[in-house]
Amino acid sequence: MGHINLGRVIAGGLLAGLIINISEFVLNAVVLAQATEAAMRALNLPPIDARMIVAFVLLGFALGIVTVWLYAAIRPRFGPGVQTAVCAALTVWFLAYAYPSAFMAVIHVFPRRMIAIGTVWGLPEIVIAGIAGAWAYKES
Repeated sequence: MGHINLGRVIAGGLLAGLIINISEFVLNAVVLAQATEAAMRALNLPPIDARMIVAFVLLGFALGIVTVWLYAAIRPRFGPGVQTAVCAALTVWFLAYAYPSAFMAVIHVFPRRMIAIGTVWGLPEIVIAGIAGAWAYKES
């Protein structure tokens, strides 16, 4: 059994993270901008600032790296390719998008419509990012 090529995980993960970050920018700066501002005001929280954005960008790249690492980890069992990349991406979507969003919806942290939009938006986002990251990953 081959070893995970960490250099390629990082490279593929950065590509995946770039896709995630671009998509999240469109979602949060365009699609949900007004809803996010209103939700933050309703929670008596400050508006999103530059430090928060830097943290979100770093987390986007980390999520891309984790997605490609998971792809590399399951690749020996499921084989290389798009199906395995989608499987890894769907796992990450459930753990990083769907589950936390359901939690926030249950305890009413943000409006449910806003949470639903973000969760549904995240599905093609992470699948596309996972496929792109897997494309960049090579074992040797």
